[in-house]
Amino acid sequence: MALTGRTALLAALGSLPVALLEPSWLGVAAVNSPLAVAMMCDYALAAPVRKLRFTRSGDTHVRQGEMAETSLQLTNTSSRPLRALLRDAWPPSNAVPGTTDAARHRVEVPAGGTRELHTQLRPTRRGEAVAHSVTVRSYGPLGLVSRQATHRVPGSLRVLPPFHSRRLLAAKTARLRELDGRTSALGRGEGTEFDSLRRYVPGDDTRSIDWRATARRSEVAVRTWRPERDRRVLIVLDTGRTSAGRVGDAPRLDAAMDAALLLSALASRAGDRVDLLAFDRELRAQVRGKAAPQLLPALVDGLASLEPQLVETDARGLAAEILRSTPRRALVVLLTTLDTTPVEEGLLPVLGRLTDRHTLLVASVADPRLAEMAAARGTVEKVYQAAAGHKAQAERDRTAGLLRRRGVTVVDAPPADLASALADAYLSAKAAGKL
Repeated sequence: MALTGRTALLAALGSLPVALLEPSWLGVAAVNSPLAVAMMCDYALAAPVRKLRFTRSGDTHVRQGEMAETSLQLTNTSSRPLRALLRDAWPPSNAVPGTTDAARHRVEVPAGGTRELHTQLRPTRRGEAVAHSVTVRSYGPLGLVSRQATHRVPGSLRVLPPFHSRRLLAAKTARLRELDGRTSALGRGEGTEFDSLRRYVPGDDTRSIDWRATARRSEVAVRTWRPERDRRVLIVLDTGRTSAGRVGDAPRLDAAMDAALLLSALASRAGDRVDLLAFDRELRAQVRGKAAPQLLPALVDGLASLEPQLVETDARGLAAEILRSTPRRALVVLLTTLDTTPVEEGLLPVLGRLTDRHTLLVASVADPRLAEMAAARGTVEKVYQAAAGHKAQAERDRTAGLLRRRGVTVVDAPPADLASALADAYLSAKAAGKL
C-alpha cells in the first residue's frame, strides 16, 4: 500500500485545529480516525493489480534517432474498475526529446475491460533496448491510498545504425553506371574486364583495336571494357580504443560504420561480393556470404550492438584474421586510425603480409577541430593552439605518407565526408582495374 499526497494533506489539515485548540494525542486520534477508516475503505475498493494481464506488440526494429511505437494491451480481469498510473520501464535513452516520461500512462479500465496503451520512443543509442517490467499503481475512488505491483512483461527494440549516408547512394550508383558504360557518357567505361566489340569511330584508342575481329569483318572493330565484377571486398572495422575517441558528438566508430554501410551498398550494386568483420583483440562481429538483397539488412543488424572497446587493437591478430577469412585476393578496406603510435607500432610491422596478398585501402576519421586550431590567431593561447594543430596534422600526414609508400591507398576525411570519400576511392580503384 502506498499513501498519496491527498492523504497527507487531509491529515495535516485535520491535525491543525487540534494543535491550536486542544493539543493532545486523543484529539489527534479523534480527528484522524475517520481518515484511517476512509483509507482502509479506499484500499479495499481499489482494483487489485496482481490480476492484471499484459500483452506487448508494436515495432521491434528502428534506426537510431527515428521514431518507434510500442503497444501494451492491458486487461483488467477483476470485478472492480481500475484507475491507475502505469509506467512501462523503457530505458531513458529511448524517450522522445522534450517529454518528461512518455512511458507513463494514466488509465481507467472497467471491470473485465481492455485498454491498449501506446508509447512513442526515439532511441539515441544503438543496440538492444529492453523493457523488463511494467509497474502499476491502482487508486481507490477517494484517491487516498493505492495498491502497487510490478509485472514482468519482457519487451525489446533493436536499434540499428542510422545510415545517414544513404542519401549519397543514388549519386554514387549513377557514377558507377557511367564507369560501367551503362549510361550515356563521352566514352566507354574504363576497366580490365572485356565487355564487347563495336565499330571503330574516330577518337577511339587505336590500342583497343581487335585485329583478329577486324580481319573477320568488313569494318574495324575495337574492344570495350568494363570495371571488374564479382570481386571480393572485405571491410574491416577496428573497434579498439582509438575508435572510442569522439569527433564532434559521436565516436569515430559511428562514422566508420556509416561509411562501411555506404561502401557495402555500392559494392553490392556493382556486382562485388562484400564481407565485413569487426576486430580489436577478438572478433566482435562478422557478416559473410550474403547475397546482394540480404547484405544491407544483415550488416545493419550485425553492427547494431557493436561498441568501441577500451583495449589496444592486436594488429597481428587482426592481420591473421583477415588472411584466414579471405584467402583469395580482395580489396581490404580497413577503417582505423592514422595516429602515429598505433600505425607505426601495430599496423606497419604486419603490413607486408596484407599487401602481398590483398589490395589495401586504409580509411580514417579526421578531426575537423585540427584545421580550426591550425587557423587560430590573435592571442598567445590561440597561437599555441595553432602550433599544436599544425603538429598533429603533420604527424597524420607523415603516417599517411608511410602507408602510401608501401602501396596502400589512404582516405582521411572528417565524419561528414568520410563515407563519400571512401566510396569515391572504391570507384576510382574499380575504374583503374586495381581490384
